[in-house]
Amino acid sequence: MSLAVTLSRAQEGIAAPQVVVEVHLSGGLPCTNIVGLPEAAVREARDRVRVAIQCTAFEYPSRRVTVNLAPAELPKDGGRFDLPIALGILAASGQVPRDKLDDCEFLGELALTGALRGVSGVLPALLRARARGRRVVVPRENAAEAALVPDVDVRVADTLGDVCGWLRGAHELSMPVGIPSDGGAHAGPNLHDVRGQLQARRALEITAVGGHHLLLMGPPGTGKTMLAERLPGILPPLSESEALETCAILSVAGQATDLAQWRRRPFRSPHHTASAVALVGGGSYPRPGEISLAHNGVLFLDELPEFSRHVLEALREPMESGHILISRAARQSTFPAQFQLVAAMNPCPCGHAGDPRCQCTPDQIQRYRSRISGPLLDRIDLCVEVPPVPLADLGRPAGAHDEDSATVRARVLKARRQALMRAGRPNAEISKQELERDCALGPAERRWFESALERLGLSARAYHRVLRVARTIADIDGGAALLEREHLAEALQYRRL
Repeated sequence: MSLAVTLSRAQEGIAAPQVVVEVHLSGGLPCTNIVGLPEAAVREARDRVRVAIQCTAFEYPSRRVTVNLAPAELPKDGGRFDLPIALGILAASGQVPRDKLDDCEFLGELALTGALRGVSGVLPALLRARARGRRVVVPRENAAEAALVPDVDVRVADTLGDVCGWLRGAHELSMPVGIPSDGGAHAGPNLHDVRGQLQARRALEITAVGGHHLLLMGPPGTGKTMLAERLPGILPPLSESEALETCAILSVAGQATDLAQWRRRPFRSPHHTASAVALVGGGSYPRPGEISLAHNGVLFLDELPEFSRHVLEALREPMESGHILISRAARQSTFPAQFQLVAAMNPCPCGHAGDPRCQCTPDQIQRYRSRISGPLLDRIDLCVEVPPVPLADLGRPAGAHDEDSATVRARVLKARRQALMRAGRPNAEISKQELERDCALGPAERRWFESALERLGLSARAYHRVLRVARTIADIDGGAALLEREHLAEALQYRRL
């Protein structure tokens, strides 16, 4: 029988659909055809595979070789199918045993010498293979990434000859070495470096507890970027499932995972010249953008008004839904985008509004601030002014108010634990029904709150967001069942910008 079947995985968003590689040898003029909607890189595999097989001292069959990649309607791209195609040809020609291919999946690009090169999207493929109970063979370049996935039989190989020897029972393939369980969850800049800025510190702690969005406004050099960079250090560490999901997005994007900090929440800071596609994702073959690379972490947009208006508007739907759907004529891909937005901006074009140095006219200031639309500002939970720090405070030793990240993180973990026990998610993500249950107000507090909302002219969205922030403040202050007026007043003051 001149038919062999091997298994592999395609890349579609952060999914890894199964691909069955069927190889058939028949009589006729020697040629190799690859069918099943292959892209250019997959069609070129016939030349890479032929030379790699010959350089590995195997015989390439002088027959008509037909390779089918099923399902046929699924587009296939990249060099990830080189290894399963080569093994299918060798199995169909009787040079390696067919029965050893049944419970294995293979990923890897072949060099002309027969060496295996790493491919992108290995982590989603391993997660799918684990669910099916199959072992996976990957190139050694992907070994560190493969070590992140527990409870899956992964083997790493350097060459096509190593894989063939393993299938023949001549030797064993090594397994990836495990990594530390903490994964550098608390590495990074320390909040201890920031002097003063008590209100901004308070807002940063509220942001960390509730998973809220934050806008920092102040003159240049007041510590806005320093504060934003230290937010991941006070956030709870990623759970194993969250960390794997975050690393899977990096894998699909072709970016290496920092294994020393794989449990640390991501921090992405794109330049203000970034395009909408760079921010939300896209391309002919959809790839994740910055908002998906910041999934389960922080997206920091410095100099917010300098971003293009239509780029910022693209953030509105993901901020509400927690995912982004990229639609193209031939395919659709959904990427997760559950991120915390932290933005920073100056109060005016020169950055020194209210200072004698400022020469900006009221019209210039208005045009500068109007670059950020009302609907986007409405989705930001906390807006905080960051004033200049007195020069005398910069040279003094740290005081009692200059807490380090570990101290603040302990309070964050305690307060967030209350929210998780109550609703199973951070306060920023609770539904409208849970909001009515968990953010109950007494009669006097409700009358006062409705009156304040009416005077401020806030929207219905702002009403719900203020309640969520007030719930977070109450959790930090002890977790009272009913929201009190001081919780509501503090939450309202963060929307005055």
